[in-house]
Amino acid sequence: MENKWMVADDALRKVKIKSTKDNDLISVTRHSEQLRCLGIGTDAAVFQHIAEPSFAFKVFADDKLSKMKVEQEVYEKLGNAEFFPIFYGTGSNYLVLSFEPGVTLYDCLLTGIHIPPQVLVDIEAARTYAFSKGLNPRDIHLKNILLHEGRAKLLDISEYLKPGDDRRWEYLKKGYVEYYHLIDRKVIPLWIIETVRKWFNQANSSSFDFQEFTNKLIKLFKSIIT
Repeated sequence: MENKWMVADDALRKVKIKSTKDNDLISVTRHSEQLRCLGIGTDAAVFQHIAEPSFAFKVFADDKLSKMKVEQEVYEKLGNAEFFPIFYGTGSNYLVLSFEPGVTLYDCLLTGIHIPPQVLVDIEAARTYAFSKGLNPRDIHLKNILLHEGRAKLLDISEYLKPGDDRRWEYLKKGYVEYYHLIDRKVIPLWIIETVRKWFNQANSSSFDFQEFTNKLIKLFKSIIT
C-alpha cells in the first residue's frame, strides 16, 4: 500500500501554496483537477487524490518546509498508533498520511452532532501514548480532534516537540464535563464559535481565569440555551 500514493506525485507538484506574513491561513494559488482539497491551515493544505482516496497529502508552503520536517519526526516517533493518522512517507514538499473519515469537533458544534464522552477517553489515551514516546502532546483543540463512529483521533501533531503545557486540552475537557450538556445537539452559529476562539486566544495566559471566562460564555450562549 505504501507505494500506491506515488500516483499522486505529479498532481501534487502542480499545487502551489502561499503562506502569509501574519500567520493567517495559507492560500492555494494553483490547483490540480486530480486533487480534492480537504482543508487548509497556517502552514499547509491537505489534499486527497481521486485515484487513491485512502491517502491524505499535507502540502506545505515553500517557506514552511522546516515545519514539515518537524511533523515527519513526530510521526516517526509515534509509529502506527490507533490514535493518529498513519504516516507513509514524504514527497518534496508534502507528507503522506492515511485519510481519516469523520467530522471535527468544531464542525460537530456547527451542525449539532452529539459529541460522546468516549471522546475524552480516547484523547486521554492518545496523550498518554504520545507522552510514552517522549513527545509533548499540545495544541489540542476542536479543529484537531476528529470524530468517527463515536471514537476520536488527533489530527495535528505539529507542536508535539515544543516544551510547556498550553492547557488547551485541560480547558476543553473541563468545559465539556461541566457545560457541554447545555448545548448538546444544538446548532451553534459560526460567529459564536469564532468569538469564543478569539476570546480564548486573547486570554490564554498564566493569569487565565477559567470560571470568569466560562461566565462570559454563558452570557453569550444565553440566546441558544434558553
